[in-house]
Amino acid sequence: NEKLPLIVVPHGGPHSCMSTAFIPSYGFLCRYGRYAILLVNYRGSSGFGQESLESLAGNASSLDVHDVVAATRAVTESGIVDADRVGICGGSHGGFLAGHCIGQHPDIFKVAATRNPVMNISSMVTATDIPDWCYIEALGIGHYDFSGFRTPTKEELCIMWDRSPIAHLKNAIAPTLIGLGMKDKRVPPSQGIEYYHALRAKHVPTKLLVYNDCDHAIDGVASEADFWINTKRWFDKYLRT
Repeated sequence: NEKLPLIVVPHGGPHSCMSTAFIPSYGFLCRYGRYAILLVNYRGSSGFGQESLESLAGNASSLDVHDVVAATRAVTESGIVDADRVGICGGSHGGFLAGHCIGQHPDIFKVAATRNPVMNISSMVTATDIPDWCYIEALGIGHYDFSGFRTPTKEELCIMWDRSPIAHLKNAIAPTLIGLGMKDKRVPPSQGIEYYHALRAKHVPTKLLVYNDCDHAIDGVASEADFWINTKRWFDKYLRT
């Protein structure tokens, strides 16, 4: 009859989706951690039509965060989980949303685990192999010229900053685990390192996992197992003690 702690999982992309297929990592958290898992397909996810998918462009950090929080509240208010023990876990754009959720809603999300998260779009845009992502998700469709790269203007950088988790750092108090693939060209490791040091400067409990031979996915047999075992231990420490 125990109300289980909840782990909220927004997917990466953002224009992908959580399917109904079995996902071993979250099955592991369910079976061995005894956590309830909430998989969220927020606006911008694939499978809900082109209009819904494109609605997120230029609205990242608002529409997607709103949907993650709304889904979380719907579950916690139902009474089937422990509303006082809620964590969030995500990679890439899912890590971006985890950073936003602990910064924008520190009253809901008590702990976070991220892998290769986007934490500061304004410092990522000139270091990533997908600069178009930074322009389109932060500024909207039509703001990137695919025929050639250009550096952002001062005004554009300010908008990118405002749409980044780092903009809400002052409110972040949730213990945060960060896993980084050091060969990641999509979301440079500097993103997670920047946020790691920013949290440490605030004396927020944080832990950095470095995988030197991994890229964006962190899907090597040993590294993937290590990340998820550490993730379970992180959630156990802050949601079960």
